[in-house]
Amino acid sequence: MNEQTLNELHRFYSLWRENNAIYEEWAKKHGLSSNELLFLYSLYEDDDECTQRDISQRWFIPKQTINTILKDFERKGYVVLSSSADDKRNKLIKLTPAGKEYAKRIIEELRAKELHVMQELGTIRVREMNDSQELFIRLFKETT
Repeated sequence: MNEQTLNELHRFYSLWRENNAIYEEWAKKHGLSSNELLFLYSLYEDDDECTQRDISQRWFIPKQTINTILKDFERKGYVVLSSSADDKRNKLIKLTPAGKEYAKRIIEELRAKELHVMQELGTIRVREMNDSQELFIRLFKETT
């Protein structure tokens, strides 16, 4: 491996950490952990059709962590559980009216910020960024 490639790998790691850190910092400013933000994002996006397993698999968050967040949000009155029509063993997580208002405020503020950044980047750069990330993931998986 040449030095330039190794430097780009280090840059990749640095950018990855910084990207995660800006979301963690943003979540913290709103009184949330990054995992709580992703939990809330899932519920807001899926309109009450999430199970703990869905959220865990989507964001690669351990089920125990999801369960802890669920219990906390339940205690705060943001979510309730209901039985799934498909599988009674699985409980659907639903936002309460207070939870919907809370999620809307948080997620729409985040989305506005993200969409502003995407607009500044432009569609072509965003597509190239996503295409490159997708290719990296595919190639990485092929080597394991």
